[in-house]
Amino acid sequence: MDTLLLRYGVGPLLYCPAANTTVANSVINEKFGKNFSLALCLEDTIDDFHVQEAENTLINTLTTLSNAFNDHTFYIPKVFIRVRTPEQISDLFNRFQNSKSIVKGFIIPKISMENADDYINQMKEINAHSEQTVYMMPIFENLSMIHLQNRYSILYGLKEKLDAISDLILNIRVGGNDLCHAFGFRRKSNESIYDIKPVANILTDVSTVFGMDYVVSGPVWEYYNGYHWKNGLEQELQKDRLNGFVGKTVIHPKQISFVNKAYMVSKQDYEDAVAILNWNKDSALLVSGNTTMDRMNEYKTHHNWAKKIIALSQAYGIL
Repeated sequence: MDTLLLRYGVGPLLYCPAANTTVANSVINEKFGKNFSLALCLEDTIDDFHVQEAENTLINTLTTLSNAFNDHTFYIPKVFIRVRTPEQISDLFNRFQNSKSIVKGFIIPKISMENADDYINQMKEINAHSEQTVYMMPIFENLSMIHLQNRYSILYGLKEKLDAISDLILNIRVGGNDLCHAFGFRRKSNESIYDIKPVANILTDVSTVFGMDYVVSGPVWEYYNGYHWKNGLEQELQKDRLNGFVGKTVIHPKQISFVNKAYMVSKQDYEDAVAILNWNKDSALLVSGNTTMDRMNEYKTHHNWAKKIIALSQAYGIL
C-alpha cells in the first residue's frame, strides 16, 4: 500500500483492552465492519497487576486471527499494540512469531523528552530484524505539555527526535482524556473538546507543530449512547477536520461509521483538487473560478490542500 495512503487510512482507531478475549471472534466475524483500525491496549485499560495476563491474551488474540485468516478470508484491520514501557516492544515482537505480519505497529503512550529516545531505539531495533516495516504512533498526552513556558520547546524537541525516524511514524496522535483529567474536565455529549480552551490549545499546538509533515489524528470521543451523542460526535469531527486532524480514536464500534463518513470528500472538493493538481503551469494565470463558479481556485495557494483532498478521497471515498 502507498505509504501516504496508509498514513491517511488509519481512520477510526478502535481501542480494546488487550485482555478482552472476544476481540478475535468479533474481527473474524466482521462484527466491527470493514473500515477501521484496531488498537489492543496494554496501558491505561489494564490494571498494573494483570499486565502479564493481558500480554498472554494479546498473543492468543493475534495467533487466533492469523490462523483463522490462513483458513478463510475476512477483513483484518490494521492492528496496533499500545504498550506501557519501551522494553515491552521488543519483548512482545519476539513473542508474536507467525502473527507478526498482522501487526502494523506500536502505539507509544505519553511520549516525552525523557522517554522518546528509548522508544525510538526500540523501534529501530525491531525494524532492523523485521521483514516488513513496523510503524510507531506516539501519543501526545504527557502532562509536561501543559506548562506554557515549556510546551513549545517540548513539542519542537520531540519533533526533532521523531523526524530522525519519520519513515517509521505512521500517525501523530493526541490524548484528549489524559489532558482533560489533569484539569478535572469532562465534556458532555453536546459539547466539543474545542470548547475546553486549555485542552484545545494544546491539541492545536500539536497540529501546528506536526501537521505540515505528519498525519495527526483527532482525540477520543467517549459517548456512544444516550442523548445527543451522534450529533455531538459529528460536530466534533467537523472541528477535528477543520483544525487539521485526520481520523479519530474511537472506543465503541458504533462510532466507526461516523468517522469514516466525516472524512469522505465532497464531489466539489475532489473536482477542484484534480483541477488544481492538473493545472497548466505554462498558463499566464494561476487563478480561476472553479467548475461550479462559486469559489476561487489558485494553484499556489491551494496546492497542498488539493494533495490532501486526493489522499482523503483514496482513503475514505467521495460523497
